Amino acid sequence: MQFFMLLREFLEDIRKQKTRAFLTTIAITWGTLAVILLMAFGEGLSFRMRESLLNAGNRIIRVYGGQTTQKYQGLPVGRSIRMRLDDAGIIQNSIPEVESAIGVLGRQTRLRRDGVTVSTFMEGVFPEFEFMRRMFPDAGGRFINDRDVMEKRRVLFLGQVIASELFGGQDPVGQIVTVDGNPFTVIGIMPKKMQTSMNNGPDDRRAIIPFTTFQSIYGNRNLNEMLVKPRYSLDNRLIISEIRRILGRKYQFDPADELAMPVWDFIEDEKIGAKVFTGINVFLAVIGAMTLIIAGVGVANIMFVVVKERTHEIGIKRAVGAKRRHIIFQFIFESLLIAVIGGGTGLLLAWGLIKLIWTIPAGDGAMQFLGRPILSFAVVFITVSVLTLIGLLAGLFPARKAAGIDPVEALRYE
Repeated sequence: MQFFMLLREFLEDIRKQKTRAFLTTIAITWGTLAVILLMAFGEGLSFRMRESLLNAGNRIIRVYGGQTTQKYQGLPVGRSIRMRLDDAGIIQNSIPEVESAIGVLGRQTRLRRDGVTVSTFMEGVFPEFEFMRRMFPDAGGRFINDRDVMEKRRVLFLGQVIASELFGGQDPVGQIVTVDGNPFTVIGIMPKKMQTSMNNGPDDRRAIIPFTTFQSIYGNRNLNEMLVKPRYSLDNRLIISEIRRILGRKYQFDPADELAMPVWDFIEDEKIGAKVFTGINVFLAVIGAMTLIIAGVGVANIMFVVVKERTHEIGIKRAVGAKRRHIIFQFIFESLLIAVIGGGTGLLLAWGLIKLIWTIPAGDGAMQFLGRPILSFAVVFITVSVLTLIGLLAGLFPARKAAGIDPVEALRYE
């Protein structure tokens, strides 16, 4: 019953201050829309950048052979360090924090099919490579499996772009492609994926064959790189230190000589990226919140006007026994209601705009990063919290002024 009485009084006040109430509600709506859109675009950009990094290395450490830059036990500077085929097994068996470690072979190669020739970087890998590098097959195909490696099968997995260059619109799975003159059967295609980090070109142009097949054809003795997957991401620095210590002892270089064995730590890159985008999102939220704060000033202004116009009414209420808390609650309720109406409208408009933006094709340019805002629970929660705080503060000071009015003086007020 009290709620409806408060609501009726609120509507009566709005009727007396139509223009000012309308403009204030529009300001709250616009501020809410700005906060949500800015944070949603920031959240979407952060998510897409993180995914594009994981598509190049799914929380892994990539280890390469390098060149010494420090003298070690009488050995000169400038020695080349080349990892061998058994190093991955040594690392996996020697470091408990490592979940898996695999070697990777690679080289530039030519693929040919029906007179069409393309040049690309090809890698010889183990089945774990699929998850470490997020090279998941499209429907109807598969990735390299254990049997392919064991039997040294001549099977080929292709990125979508290079598959399109070779086959056009045809289904490549089951077709024959010659790799440096050797026939291979295509077993799967990787759908196009976002990728901002890469070496030797994007995975969309990659050709993948079993590790043992690569080794038997080309006779490689040294690894191009080693992929290491930690059991827990927090152990990345410890694992890197242990890798350099163990292989430093084997190949006789100083473990502190980072260029002797360079690493690409995707886990650390992800942590740094998360901090950067958290800062960006906070900045965008502050910018949007400034608009809401200005709108909150408008709400407070309306409530001060209402207090002045209802001074006589407040005096009567106090005279018949209304307590200070009842007066305070009344005006806070009205300011919160304005914030809720404006905020709810802004939230609905933002949701509709985000849905509309997602219907626009992203393409391959900047739109795939900037044109995919995400309306997450965190964005909504922060916006609702800010709105509630603004509504409370905008109503609190006028409410305290109203509650502090002397009943006798209020009754004399005209």
